[in-house]
Amino acid sequence: MKIAVIGSGSWSTALSQVLADNGHDVIVYGISKDEIDDINHNHRNSKYFDCDIHPDIKATLDLAAVNDAEVILLGVPVLAQESVLRQIYSQIERPATFINVAKGFHPITKKRLSEEIKDIMGDKAKHVVSLIGPSHAEEVIERKLTLVNSVCEDEQEAKRIQSLFANDYFRVYTNTDVAGAEIAAALKNIMAIASGALTGLGQGDNAKAALMTRGLAEITRFGIANGGKMETFLGLNGVGDLIVTCSSLHSRNYQAGLAIGKADDASAFLATNKKTTEGINTTRTVYALAKDLNIDMPITNEVYAVLFEGKRPSIAIGNLMRRPLRSENDRSSDD
Repeated sequence: MKIAVIGSGSWSTALSQVLADNGHDVIVYGISKDEIDDINHNHRNSKYFDCDIHPDIKATLDLAAVNDAEVILLGVPVLAQESVLRQIYSQIERPATFINVAKGFHPITKKRLSEEIKDIMGDKAKHVVSLIGPSHAEEVIERKLTLVNSVCEDEQEAKRIQSLFANDYFRVYTNTDVAGAEIAAALKNIMAIASGALTGLGQGDNAKAALMTRGLAEITRFGIANGGKMETFLGLNGVGDLIVTCSSLHSRNYQAGLAIGKADDASAFLATNKKTTEGINTTRTVYALAKDLNIDMPITNEVYAVLFEGKRPSIAIGNLMRRPLRSENDRSSDD
């Protein structure tokens, strides 16, 4: 199958290798000539990985690569997605299935990413599938065992994409709860920032376990209020993604929180960070949505205050610890 991968970053490269390992015809589109040349001539993407990649992966600076692709995988940051989609819309000659692998919300419309793809591409998108779950590109490129979900309202299309990617090291399940899966995948980045901040402030495993547990309760509350199903938050896109992102140095969101926690302040990190850290914009969006829907999100509120209101992380943690005491099983009020 001919598959166009949009973006030459770490996750796009790792997923391209999965597809190439499975015998598919993969063309990577990117805007960095250095990365494109490295892939084509050296069979490497040295900006992200210190290893060879599958020699059959080809790369191009020409977006016309999408024209004869049956499947188009979108591997660009959330903030770039709308612009790239509009370019694809003007370029594409026939409808294709779009695979979203990003995690977040459109910063202006606040729509989930699959919704945004459908709105922009219209009938040029035959299907939209989100391929998401607990996964780091640094491990997938080394063919380490990874499990993710192929998420689509159309179960048959979810199964088709499942078969496209599944192999001995990359196991894919299906899920039709698009709202729940995409919300869980996005909100865990907020919790990863909080988890990194805890570590940066010198807290230990006890605090991190508590953060993930109460964070899952918060994610679930928000997700169900927005149409998600409870079981999704107990699966790969909920518990699984939360664990890996809140506990690994591979996570850019965890690294962001770690730097912020060590400084007990977010200003220096925000002023100098050049890496894509999706949890920052997700925090802004979810904070606003939760206010509009009157959903209590205490951890999100404190992360928002640290990122956008200048609150010190140590103060934010103190505020969470001093919240009114109650039963863990009491779901009738706030967290």
